[in-house]
Formats: sequence, C-alpha cells, structure tokens
Amino acid sequence: MSSFENYLKTLIDLVIIYTPKLIGAIAILLIGFWAAKKIENLAIKKLKNSNFSPEITSFLGSMIGVSIKVIVLLMAAGIAGFDTSALVGMLAAAGFAVGLALQGGLGNFASGILILIFKPYKVGDWIDIEGKFGKVEEIQIFNTLLVTPGLKTLIIPNGKVTENVVTNFSKKGYIRLEILINMGYDDSFPYIKKIIEDVISQTPLILKQPQAMIGIENFDSFFVQIGVKPYVNPDDFWEVTYDLRSRIKAAFNEHKIKVTYPEVVSQGTIGA
Repeated sequence: MSSFENYLKTLIDLVIIYTPKLIGAIAILLIGFWAAKKIENLAIKKLKNSNFSPEITSFLGSMIGVSIKVIVLLMAAGIAGFDTSALVGMLAAAGFAVGLALQGGLGNFASGILILIFKPYKVGDWIDIEGKFGKVEEIQIFNTLLVTPGLKTLIIPNGKVTENVVTNFSKKGYIRLEILINMGYDDSFPYIKKIIEDVISQTPLILKQPQAMIGIENFDSFFVQIGVKPYVNPDDFWEVTYDLRSRIKAAFNEHKIKVTYPEVVSQGTIGA
C-alpha cells in the first residue's frame, strides 16, 4: 500500500503542478488562434483597400496568420513546460536550408513585397525596365507582367525591378510626344510653327495643359530640324503620334510647304 500511496501522491503532485500550465497553454492557444484569425482578416481588409490584387492579398494575409499561429504554438509549448529552444533551433535550421535552396525566388519575393509597399508603378502604368517597355498588366509576388504595344507579354522577375532603373511613363498622368520635322533653310519658321500650332489645336486627345512645345531642334547640313512636342495621356501615345503626323503632312500639302531631300540636295513638294 505504501508504494501505491507513493504513486498516488506523485500523480497528485504532477496534476497540481501541470494542470495550471496545461490550462494556461490551452487558453493561450484558444485566445492566440482567435487573435491570429482576427489579425489575418484585418490585414486582408487593409490590403484590399490598398488596391492589392486578390491573389497577393490572400497570400500575404495567410502568411501573417500562419506566422502568428507559430508564435502562439511556441508560447503555449513554453507555458506547458516544454523546452522550446530545440524546436526554435530546428525551425531556424529548416528556414536557413529552405532560404539557400530558394535564394533567387526569395529575392524576387522580397522585391515583390517592396514593389507592393512603395508602389513605384501600378497596374495600368506604362513602364520601361532595362529596355523592356510595356503596360503593367499584373504585379505578382515573384514577377511583374508587362504587355507591349505589340501585345506581347513580358514576364519580368521582381528582383530585376529593384536592381535596375525603372522609367514610369504614367506617373505624372501625361507623357510628351516627340516628332521631328525637316524644314528648308529658305522657309519661314514662324509661318511653319503657326501651321503646326493650328494642327495641334485641332487634333483630338492632345492635352491643352501642359502646352505643346515647338522649336528648332537642330541645324543640319541640308535642313532645319523642328521638334514638335505636345502632351497626351499615356494610353493615347501611339494613336496621337500617327494621327498628328498625318495631319501635319496634310497641312503642309495644303499650304504648299516644301521639304528638303538630303539624298539629292533638292526641294520637292509634299503629296496628299
């Protein structure tokens, strides 16, 4: 009986010692998981209000929720009396191994997060990255998708974005066209400038502000080069470029303006 009493006493002592710890650990788990879910939902709501894509919003929200739950589990294990140092060491070693295996992917992931936070560009912007020009169709965690004017899809790793210069043509809300026209030295620049100004004023989609710039760009051996630089919305760039060129040609034909042909060093009229 003495042995039974000793076992019973030991069991009672263990229950007295560990019951509060188990209750505390369970309470931490219940409250922690509830808080993790609330924080995850709040993070997803905030991300949606920041115009993040649904895929990225869901992914980041899940990452936040999982991270909090891992912390809660470690806290509960510590309260229950388990040695969490070994578990933390195993998680750190596993994370280090995964990080080495996915070094490039993690770099693109981190760059994707930076892009989403600082927003150097957004969906719908026209940008240039290392000579790759296009309209941003989608910003993913690892890649940015561009659609070129020729409707080709460019998949650019986000790491390339943060490592290089990005030219955003849509940031200001407008972009400047640059059209060059050759004028003979005998022609009157103020007269030709007035013709071009009239054409610009009658061309749809050209912005009134900022005002278009028209000036002598360069003096060539055979002609004077005129720069015509109106402003348009980025999405109207190509349409206005072709339309304005055709309208200037028609106006020059109407006013009998001659141009210089360097190949033969002579002047000729412009056809319709």
